[in-house]
Amino acid sequence: MTNSVGDTLKTIGIFNDSFPPIMDGVSLATKNYAYWLHQKNQPVCVITPKSPNYSDNEPYPIYRYTSVPILGRKPYRIGLPEIDRNFKTDINHISFGLVHAHCPFSSGRLALSIAKKQKIPFVATFHSKYRDDFEHSVYNKFIAKQMTNEIIRFFEKADEVWIPQASVEETIREYGFKGKVEIVDNGNDFATKEPIEPIKKAARKELNVADNELMFLFVGQHIWEKNTRLIVESLAEIKDLPFKMFFVGTGYARADLKDLADKLDLSSKVQFMGVITERDKIRQYYAAADLFLFPSIYDNAPLVIREAGAMQTPSILIKGSSSAENIVDNFNGFLIEDSVESFAAKLRELINSPEKIKNAGLNASQSIARSWESVTDEVLDRYRHLMQRKWKK
Repeated sequence: MTNSVGDTLKTIGIFNDSFPPIMDGVSLATKNYAYWLHQKNQPVCVITPKSPNYSDNEPYPIYRYTSVPILGRKPYRIGLPEIDRNFKTDINHISFGLVHAHCPFSSGRLALSIAKKQKIPFVATFHSKYRDDFEHSVYNKFIAKQMTNEIIRFFEKADEVWIPQASVEETIREYGFKGKVEIVDNGNDFATKEPIEPIKKAARKELNVADNELMFLFVGQHIWEKNTRLIVESLAEIKDLPFKMFFVGTGYARADLKDLADKLDLSSKVQFMGVITERDKIRQYYAAADLFLFPSIYDNAPLVIREAGAMQTPSILIKGSSSAENIVDNFNGFLIEDSVESFAAKLRELINSPEKIKNAGLNASQSIARSWESVTDEVLDRYRHLMQRKWKK
């Protein structure tokens, strides 16, 4: 197996601090990068922290290193590769062709170290609003800014910095990054050419959603930064209407969010399902839903909107948010103001407009649900050009 300049392909290393069983957008991106590179006969491995009581079962190698829990951010973990002798022995025997970091923390720093040592290309994708995370963790904006500056110094050392959609550039520039960025889409492992209606009908039956009920869905971290309070408070304004709401995931705000739903007399309509790791089961929830509720102004290019769209489930998003970049109001989704009044009014309108929901869902499936296989063709081409440039130096 050779690349475009005739040399044997070396291993591509995909580095991230979250990987299944931790399920978030970046974890899924990491998994799909590795899976589809492997499917395309590119040697690949994943490097990530250990998760307790979990055994990997992927068709490509996964190298895990010692980790400890992050207090208050279950299930996330801090990786400690420098103290894991067995891991270091294993990783030192790998000849990489390129390393790609999907976060700037333990795995990202390890990727940078390997790139310097082996003199290979180093790619880093800017996925998250790190400063928001820091401000929540340390409760001090000055310290959070210093931590963000350190993150930017990390990205400045990459051969290429990738972002998942154009609007993310505004965030990385706001943080102080002055270098070039490349837009490389995220994909979607639910993209399908199968007829959706039979899938939706079976999913609704399985989840016990009545024909006269609308089903709403949220998938993601249960944290206040994702504007989850707005969802519950808006649902309280329409509790006279027939609907069911499912929250899938977990996070530090889960218990308080559930208490809020109970306090607002929504316990018979709102269900908290916890973490669901089986992709087929998650797909079922997306398929059964009429609307995906995602009023987050925290996220950059969230995969969940694309996953919902692949199942012809349109999203309700905040106008002007990064999450809403690829959404045209009333075409492939719905946009609202960041207020209970606007959200509740939109829900009331759409409950009485099933055709509008159906048309937006169809358009979402055609406009925002690009497959991971297609994305990986572009990624692999970019990798090869990067390696080629490095070899010529």
